[in-house]
This record gives sequence, C-alpha cells and structure tokens, in this order.
Amino acid sequence: MPVTHPKFRAAAIQAAPQFLDLDASITKAINLIAEAAKNGAKLIAFPETWLPGYPWFIWLDSPAWGMQFVQRYHDNSLTYGTPQADRIAQAAKEYGIVVVMGLSEKQGGSLYMGQWIIDADGRTIAQRRKLKPTHVERTVFGEGDGSDLAVHDTALGRVGALCCWEHLQPLSKYAMYAQNEQVHIAAWPSFSLYRGGAYALGPEVNNAASRIYAVEGQCFVLAPCATVSKEMVQMLCGDDPMKKQLLLQGGGFTAIYAPDGQLMHEPIPEDQEGIVYADLDLGMISLAKAAADPAGHYARPDVTRLLLNKTPGDRVVVRATPTAELGPDDEPRAVAPRNDLAEAPMLRRAP
Repeated sequence: MPVTHPKFRAAAIQAAPQFLDLDASITKAINLIAEAAKNGAKLIAFPETWLPGYPWFIWLDSPAWGMQFVQRYHDNSLTYGTPQADRIAQAAKEYGIVVVMGLSEKQGGSLYMGQWIIDADGRTIAQRRKLKPTHVERTVFGEGDGSDLAVHDTALGRVGALCCWEHLQPLSKYAMYAQNEQVHIAAWPSFSLYRGGAYALGPEVNNAASRIYAVEGQCFVLAPCATVSKEMVQMLCGDDPMKKQLLLQGGGFTAIYAPDGQLMHEPIPEDQEGIVYADLDLGMISLAKAAADPAGHYARPDVTRLLLNKTPGDRVVVRATPTAELGPDDEPRAVAPRNDLAEAPMLRRAP
C-alpha cells in the first residue's frame, strides 16, 4: 500500500507584540492564531520571547539603566498554569491549530527563554527553554538543560524548536537532527539591533543559519521573526539619538524554508506586520535525506560522535536524612526515615 505523508499549511508570524503588556500581547496572538486558521494553517509559529517581547533594553545601555524595565518585564512574563496561559491553549483548541509560542517564562523568581508547543486540542506537547541565553541575555534569563533538546511526535510529524543563536551551536543542532526532526521552529527576536555595526546580528547571517538548518537537517524550517514597533522604539529610546541608532524600527525577516533550502514564499517587507504561509509536504524529506543524512548514512561514528545528556537540570532535590541511634553493642546504626519524612519527589517544571 502507498504511504501517505502529512501535508499541511504552516504559518510563521512577523509582528511586534504589545511590548511589556502580557494580556494585550495574548489578545494580539489569539487574533493572529484565528487569522492563520481561517487561511487554512494547521501550525503557527511565533518569534522568540514574543510574550511580552524581547528585552531590548539589555543591549542599549548599562545594567543600572535597564533596571527600570526589570520589574515590569517580570510582571508581564508568562507563568504556566495561569489564566493567561489558559487563554493561549484554549485558542489552539478553538481554532484547531498547533501553536508554537515564544515567551519569557516565569517560574518562581527566575525567567527563561521558552517555547511552548501546544497541540490542536489545546494540550501541551512541550515546554522547552533555551539552553544558553546569548551574551547579555544572561543578565535576564536562566538556562535550560538537555531535556530541552527534544523532538516530539505530533499529528503533523516530528516537531522540534530552538531559539535564535542556538542555531549557531553545532552540537545542539546535531542533537536535533539525530532525532529525525521533520518540522523545525527557529524563533528569532528581530534583526534591527546594531544594524550596520554588528553584521553577525543582521538578517543575512541569521536567515542563513535558518536556511542551513533546513539543508543540514533535511527538514522544513519555520523562522518567525518579530518586528520592533515605533512605540517600542519610543519607550526604550526616548529622545536619545544614540539609542535610536542602536535599535531601529522594523527588523522583521520571517521565512519558511524547504528541506533543500528553498524559500517557500514571497517575503514580507521588514517594516510590515503579517503572516507568512507555506504548504508543507513531508514526503519531500526523503528526497533530501537520500543525498545526505548527517546523523544516518552520511555520518562517520567511528570518527566523530555526540554525547547527549537529557537529564533534567532540577534546581532542588528534597531528600530526608536518615537518623542514627545506638544499637545493643553501643555502635550507631542507621534508621530508616519515618513515613512522614519519606523521600520527596524531585521538584521540576511541568512536562
């Protein structure tokens, strides 16, 4: 019998959030989800930390200057299991679409650069974190762990995700390729920072990273890229001419690439908001794999191998300490903990 490969329309967002306003950004996200579903999309991908926006203030001045935004950024980051999170999951269910949301995840007193994959029934597939925040991002965000390098079975195929310069980490990419990834979400914040002064942060280099990921991994790559709005520039830069040179309006370069590296759509101008669409046929992947499968027939495991440790990096492990008492020979002996002191399970974030 002939094999049927999934075929579906995918959507990638190019838009600015309602910066530092979680509720308003969720409302905008739901409107974009509804629009994409109306146009036949079965999967929609949002940019990096789109909720409540990328913390551009960390790149514009000293840490002391940026502290004026820190409390607001924390207050408007998303905590899983809250009514705000429920709104996003409900939208995925209502419109029957897989959602990959980029967010600043708040857990306790810490923030993480998250990507939340939600299926078309509103159920969580994955809640991953960026393994290593880049450069000054480390002043805001904590790290993920090996469990975040994962590819997941869905009704649309095997789906995975990485953030921004994780696509310049060769071993992380290889870990994803080795898990037979078919649809990859490469989330980017915007390419409007330090334009003309830091070529590596610009659209040529970073879109090339997304395109190469498609070719190396022989998978479809959705690369949503946010824009910086006029309101964001005014809030962050004020009347400071130097800051206005560092953070420009626009910077949206959203793209969707085929497994052979082809751009699958007409691009949107960088200063405009919109949704990019492409029709994916996962049957194309076998054609690309036949030429070069870096974790399969094109590998040389006798020469190079990757060690992947997927152990969750739990911050707190609660264990009871056994007490001791004297035995008949006056020597200490261990005593098992009482039931009320039995070993507690490890504390970790929801799967």
